[in-house]
Amino acid sequence: MILYNEDQDLSLEPYGIQIPVRSSKTTRTFEALLAHPILGPLAERWHRRPETGLISKADLLRVHDPHYVERLFSKGLEQELMKTFELVDEKGHYHRYAPDLAELPLSRLFKRILDTASGTWQCCRLALDHGFCFFFGGGMHHAQRSEGRGFCVVNDVVVSLRKLQAEGAIETAWVIDVDAHKGDGTAALTSGDDSIRTLSLHMARGWPLDEPEYDEQGRLNPSFVPSDIDVPVAQGEEDRYLEKLQAGLHELEAFARPDLALVVSGADPFELDELESARELKLTLEQLLERDRLIYRFLKERGLPRAYVMAGGYGSETWRVYAGFLEWALLDGNGPNGSR
Repeated sequence: MILYNEDQDLSLEPYGIQIPVRSSKTTRTFEALLAHPILGPLAERWHRRPETGLISKADLLRVHDPHYVERLFSKGLEQELMKTFELVDEKGHYHRYAPDLAELPLSRLFKRILDTASGTWQCCRLALDHGFCFFFGGGMHHAQRSEGRGFCVVNDVVVSLRKLQAEGAIETAWVIDVDAHKGDGTAALTSGDDSIRTLSLHMARGWPLDEPEYDEQGRLNPSFVPSDIDVPVAQGEEDRYLEKLQAGLHELEAFARPDLALVVSGADPFELDELESARELKLTLEQLLERDRLIYRFLKERGLPRAYVMAGGYGSETWRVYAGFLEWALLDGNGPNGSR
């Protein structure tokens, strides 16, 4: 199952934000699936449009600090967006931001963010019903309890899982995060809670781990709160990436079997990704396809519902990472055997 709104523009350029999030990440992936000789004619079977308005203020309050949530629903919203998307540098100059080129007010972006969180929750529900669902969005894993960080205003991963728990749809979950950057917000927001186990496979260096571990008051930077399983990969260790992933997955298996697995399926470890802060890892398309097959098989063999969100992926070529995996995964469910 693919959850995707063909009418939604993924680009940030309409808001004047010059971060290389390209609409091709979703549009070209979907076009490739529609052009597939087997999958194309079966699109009504595997494609679903996401609903909106499914995440409320109350849902955010299960995860985020009330004062922060109030700012998001007040005149303080634009300031929070400027901070989260790093649109002003240390000298007070615009950074990757050209408001004079904006077609939409920056504040309008918040509705899209909430719609994205709605899609993540719906993706999880569809995975519980159908075994597998991949949402063309989501994965805002850097958002912390009291602030947005790293282009992530709210943590849709934890918000969705907490909502599912509150509804009684699940009791436990695994989060498997293979974005190039550590899933720091998710780790901090679920720390000490055995009902959500987290695995993060990420760059051993670089953002957010290039910041001070403690502030001037001796308080731990929440980006350094450990996941249940952290698997750092150093620059130049790409040949060990799959080996490290497999070891991490088997370590995860030592925890109790969950009701749901949510995969934060970032494409930014790709060697052609255009985000500067993801340059520590340069994996080939073949390595990333094997990564995604490895996770999929691991979860399917254990009979776990599998929800996927796109997470990081920047530039004009990242769609290839998603298209290759989804052609393979959808054929697993819509091919001659019809297995999920």
